Amino acid sequence: MQILFRQGDIGTNWYAVLTGSLDVKVSDTSNHQDAVTICTLGIGTAFGESILDNTPRHATIVTRENSELLRIEQKDFKALWEKYRQYMSGLLAPPYGVMETGSNNDRHRHPVIMWHVPLRVTSVPSEKILRAGKVLRTAILSRAPHMIRDRKYHLKTYRQCCVGTELVDWIMQQSSCVHLRTQAVGMWQVLLEDGVLNHVDQEQHFQDKYLFYRFLDDEHEDAPMPTEEEKKECDEELQDIMLLLSQIGPDAHMRMILRKPPGQRTIDDLEIIYEELLHIKALSHLSTTVKRELAGVLVFESHPKAGTVLFNQGEEGTSWYIILKGSVNVVIYGKGVVCTLHEGDDFDFNRILRDVEANTVRLKEHEQDVLVLEKIPAGSRTSNQGNTQPKYIVMSGTPEKILEHFLETMRLETTVSVHDFVMMHCVFMPNNQLCPALMPSQGTEQEKMDYALNNKRRVIRLVLLWAALYGDLLQEDEAAMAFLEEFYVSVSDDTRVIAALKDQLPELEKAMKQITEEAKAPQKKHKVLLHHFNTSDERTQKRQPIRESDEILFKVYCLDHTYTTIRIPVLSSVKEVISAVADKLGSGDGLILVKMSSGGEKVLLKPNDVSVFTTLSVNGRLFACPRDQFDTLTPLQEQEGPSTGTVGTFELMSSKDLAYQMTIYEWELFNCVHELELLYHTFGRHSFKKTTANLDLFLRRFNEIQFWVVTEICLCSQLSKRVQLLKKFIKIAAHCKEYKNLNSFFALIMGLSNVAVSRLTMTWEKLPSKFKKIYAEFESLMDPSRNHRPYRLAVAKLEPPVIPFMPLLIKDMTFTHEGNKTFIDSLVNFEKMRMISNTVRTVKFCRSQPFTPDASLANKNHQDVRNYVRQLSVIDNQRTLSQMSHRLEPRRA
Repeated sequence: MQILFRQGDIGTNWYAVLTGSLDVKVSDTSNHQDAVTICTLGIGTAFGESILDNTPRHATIVTRENSELLRIEQKDFKALWEKYRQYMSGLLAPPYGVMETGSNNDRHRHPVIMWHVPLRVTSVPSEKILRAGKVLRTAILSRAPHMIRDRKYHLKTYRQCCVGTELVDWIMQQSSCVHLRTQAVGMWQVLLEDGVLNHVDQEQHFQDKYLFYRFLDDEHEDAPMPTEEEKKECDEELQDIMLLLSQIGPDAHMRMILRKPPGQRTIDDLEIIYEELLHIKALSHLSTTVKRELAGVLVFESHPKAGTVLFNQGEEGTSWYIILKGSVNVVIYGKGVVCTLHEGDDFDFNRILRDVEANTVRLKEHEQDVLVLEKIPAGSRTSNQGNTQPKYIVMSGTPEKILEHFLETMRLETTVSVHDFVMMHCVFMPNNQLCPALMPSQGTEQEKMDYALNNKRRVIRLVLLWAALYGDLLQEDEAAMAFLEEFYVSVSDDTRVIAALKDQLPELEKAMKQITEEAKAPQKKHKVLLHHFNTSDERTQKRQPIRESDEILFKVYCLDHTYTTIRIPVLSSVKEVISAVADKLGSGDGLILVKMSSGGEKVLLKPNDVSVFTTLSVNGRLFACPRDQFDTLTPLQEQEGPSTGTVGTFELMSSKDLAYQMTIYEWELFNCVHELELLYHTFGRHSFKKTTANLDLFLRRFNEIQFWVVTEICLCSQLSKRVQLLKKFIKIAAHCKEYKNLNSFFALIMGLSNVAVSRLTMTWEKLPSKFKKIYAEFESLMDPSRNHRPYRLAVAKLEPPVIPFMPLLIKDMTFTHEGNKTFIDSLVNFEKMRMISNTVRTVKFCRSQPFTPDASLANKNHQDVRNYVRQLSVIDNQRTLSQMSHRLEPRRA
């Protein structure tokens, strides 16, 4: 337990919590021993904003466990506040409610946390890190002995040293889990922090440069060379050590960057901090610019002891904090713990309103803001490189003014911001508002001509982007199609008097022709889908996207497990489904529609919910019944899934063939997902009256593969066969990774890590060590710490085509959506639109190149494998799977 600061102290910093947790204690007397804990602060929380008005700390902050914090000094925090008060004011809201107000002194209580960062994190290396250093040193002496030798620099000899760049090169060659040089730097930083590797001049930051480093064992003049037996042992351990360091390296790298004085941080350092800030809950609604400036002033601190007081009630605050790991209690003297703050929280007890916005430009009409721009200095990462003029980006505005701004500032080659508008406009300016705005019908003939001369080329460019994004979805929007045709005629007419438009007319004509021809294509015509949603084209056998105009034949079950089959558009609402069922049954007074899972969980669907067919779980079913019979509904026997496994079938199939056919199928599913479905899913399909059927089925496929793994293993009663199954699934996962099918790869690994499989100790014990190491490496990519950084590092190296880990993309979009308001003071929060559009762009990038068939497999007849992977039969009831697992291997006494 360590006191960070005491109540009554004058604060000097603002803080954010990286790791650990801290208690917030408050006392109503002058005796600190009377303090009571009012809350606990955890990872991602921030506190200390009392530094804005120099009021004393009104709480004592004590660490509960080993904690690490970021710190911003008072002058830097004040400067940020004055520039970005509009965006930061919401950041400083108390997550646990406003404290009761009493006297004037009570009214200003502030819990704040402070950190102490030692030069070296540990004075004595941990056994694991000490062993890691020995293994790496031995491996280098065994495989590249020239790397450790005496070196001369400026007439001085440094004994038995390595060079930083050579260490980075070497470690990247040794393991497939090291993807980037920055990742390798973090791994060596782990050893440097523990004193297992040392810079010859005792610098605390490992650098990928021509700098000299020495292993701890080489500090002694007569360091022994490893024996052959030691070399053999180290060879066996090397990959495990690499895996360990790759998992803890990112944290060490982050600490290394944050310990640097802000003025010494490189652009890459700032980018790494910025990426970290993107996923801190307390900062989620801040603009990109504010986060980037925060990256330049944050300071890292750590509290290894639980019970450390960060600051005391009554102290003057000088820092603001965010909890990144751990938690803190907030204590008020005489009241005890009033709340606990956890990861992602920050503190606020004052709102200091200062209207100083040097970098903000506001356009007003009738005394109301209609457009808010933020100035980006020339040469910054968000400005055009090499541009000497500052750039203005849209932060918020009315839909019309945002559109007007982009048209006025738009160049013909377009910018990312224009793409963001085209992608996101459906959220705040749907087609029925956008189309009239793009083709004004009012005004004199001269005004219309002026508009054509000044804006028409830019409007054409915007319309082309819009048409390219929507594609054949425009066929389902009569008003949009009518606008496109009218716009084409208008441009054709204008070309007679404005020669500059002629070069754009063929491109517009091509877009029109493509959309109308697609509408006439056989596979694009109205489809009737069966309940399993098979949309494959008979000629090509390739899956076709589900459209809202398609109809579905679907079974809806009754209380007695009989069913009626209805034919209804995919986009139908629950109310329309109930009406169709009632027509079939002959009566339907008081009917409700219910989603039923195989485990018996029931969800009552709302009348306005749309396109519910594809939102069912893997073995889910739809039931219709009177409201008073809801509690008596039970799942069907068929929902339980298979009673025997298919290992006898697929063990004869090549792992590579299975992975290949899975990838082809997943690619078809992924290709059917329209980018707009991601927005409909995030903001709510009912808000748009649109279907997300293709995305729903792609997400459901992820769950299907997970449960396939668990089902097959839990249905296999023979121990040796289960071991073979583990090997088989690990091999399939390896091939999926090779094909860059990350969705199936993660589904397979998550299936193997399901508790019903992971608890099978006897099975895992018999798995060969080679496969255990491969699985451990794969599992490390699933590590959710630092917002799935291992996965993101791995993906950053991949070129398209890639099938991404779709649940994580959905999580990113949901996080941004829920953490940021869509409208601020009745203006569109375009910064939020920009962040969500950036995530959607990932999907576009992954599909920017077509999937190329594997030449060695494409010509083989794999119809049996193809059929198998597309018709997986699974148990999706976790309770059932756990019971089966315990029957296979009962819990050991």
